Amino acid sequence: MRSDSTTVKNNSSKQRYELHSGDAVIGIADYQLRGDALVFTHTAVDPEQKGKGYGSELARQALDDARQQKRKVVAACAFVARYIDEHPDYRSLLKEQG
Repeated sequence: MRSDSTTVKNNSSKQRYELHSGDAVIGIADYQLRGDALVFTHTAVDPEQKGKGYGSELARQALDDARQQKRKVVAACAFVARYIDEHPDYRSLLKEQG
């Protein structure tokens, strides 16, 4: 039985944000800590849950958490990069490369 309520948790021991539906992890956003930045390297959602907005929810909450921690973000993951492109209010989180 699947619950429609989801939560996102930062599993710092595995360096990833996890999207939980009940007891099941249905999405992950892997990251690496690099100085003051979170480098998002990979995002995935359970194939059976795709198309329901869970990936966007995961990205939004992970970026909100980065903002709350006053961290910069490197969007090495194409999904996170596209999410930031589509939601310009997160562009201020991007770490300047150079």
